[in-house]
Amino acid sequence: MAPETATGTIKATQPPTEATQPKVQRERLPLGPIKNIHVYWLAGMSCDGCTIAVAGATNPGIEGLLLGTVPAMPKMLLHHPVLSVEAGADFVKSFQDASHGKLEGEPYVVVYEGSVADERIAKRTGGYFSAMGVEAIEDADGHGQPVPTATWLSRLAPGAAATIAIGTCATWGGIPSAEGNPTGAMSVMDLLGADYRSALGLPVINVPGCAPVGDNFTETVFAILLFLQGLGPLPAFDELGRPAWLFKETVHQGCTRAGYYEEGTFASRYGDPECLVELGCWGPVVNCNIVKRGAINHMGGCMKAGGVCIGCTMPGFPDKFAPFYKTPPGATLSTFASHGVGTVMRRLRRLSNREASREHRWDVLGHVPSGWAHVQHQTVMDKAIKFFYQKWQHFRAKAPGRPPGQEDRLWGADRPGVRSDYLDDSAVRGDDR
Repeated sequence: MAPETATGTIKATQPPTEATQPKVQRERLPLGPIKNIHVYWLAGMSCDGCTIAVAGATNPGIEGLLLGTVPAMPKMLLHHPVLSVEAGADFVKSFQDASHGKLEGEPYVVVYEGSVADERIAKRTGGYFSAMGVEAIEDADGHGQPVPTATWLSRLAPGAAATIAIGTCATWGGIPSAEGNPTGAMSVMDLLGADYRSALGLPVINVPGCAPVGDNFTETVFAILLFLQGLGPLPAFDELGRPAWLFKETVHQGCTRAGYYEEGTFASRYGDPECLVELGCWGPVVNCNIVKRGAINHMGGCMKAGGVCIGCTMPGFPDKFAPFYKTPPGATLSTFASHGVGTVMRRLRRLSNREASREHRWDVLGHVPSGWAHVQHQTVMDKAIKFFYQKWQHFRAKAPGRPPGQEDRLWGADRPGVRSDYLDDSAVRGDDR
């Protein structure tokens, strides 16, 4: 029946066409406020180093998220195969409830640690590579069948508010996926594909590292939870799903040894303080913030501890960075150029450093009153360089001191800038005037 309008006329309704129908939204969960959020932690082919790194995070710490004491954050209910109190069937039941949609409206996040093995390879011989829990199957013996963690990932990821791959094994495949491996190991992205979206429309979020910086992970989770609470925008991620604010710069750009590189000074053996590129460091081409942030509790980090960067946060690790501890081919040309330019730059900086390490008063008196050691006097070359340097430095700028002709207003006219009664030998001897 056609509806009657406010004017009393009858307008026939038209069936909605494809062009007038609202677009299907990928988001299937409401945004905040959230009281509790479940975190289902799955471990594939892993060394558990990611778990250890996250347990040591401090900003924010994992304890605050678990206890729900972080302001505006929901309480995080962690289901972890090592850290959870439950065991056996009681532990697996929560995973089953999530996969069957029985969490009573409470959202959940999936975290996957370790690479995802191609379980089809193991299944050919009736085995598995990485599994969690057992499900009863009907076979001749009536035995249960272990459930591969790859299967759990496939079940849980579609309904998750977000799927987070932690560590290089989960983000890019890592060491288990190196050339020649027998397991067909892959990353979470490789398994779920480019078309994967979570229940809130998010692709896979990647926090790489071997092991990752714990604070990188908890900070990313914190930012995502703010988004889920409706208190902030979705954080910025790069084209590979990495937190853009954490993995934008290279190791070299934040390295404490980078200054040696541009001056052309390189370490020849481990323990030297100079740049480590010639010992096999890949820092100039690797996206990572471990030198800036530190490994744990904002301390340590590969280069700070004297080790080279082997590219463990990168998708090409380990194959594209092997063999380790050998000078990268690209470094041969760049370090050759750095040696040439750095030799000149280093000497010019030493001249400027020596000049900046003198008070103006010392230059006027021609004496440095240091009792620690003899300080080199200014040579004729030093004075000449200083003259032209200051002319350039003060070009179109106001030089320090009083304008010409006003020097004697306070100090006397014997010598500009220095009191006349301090120009005798008593100033050098330190007599009380």
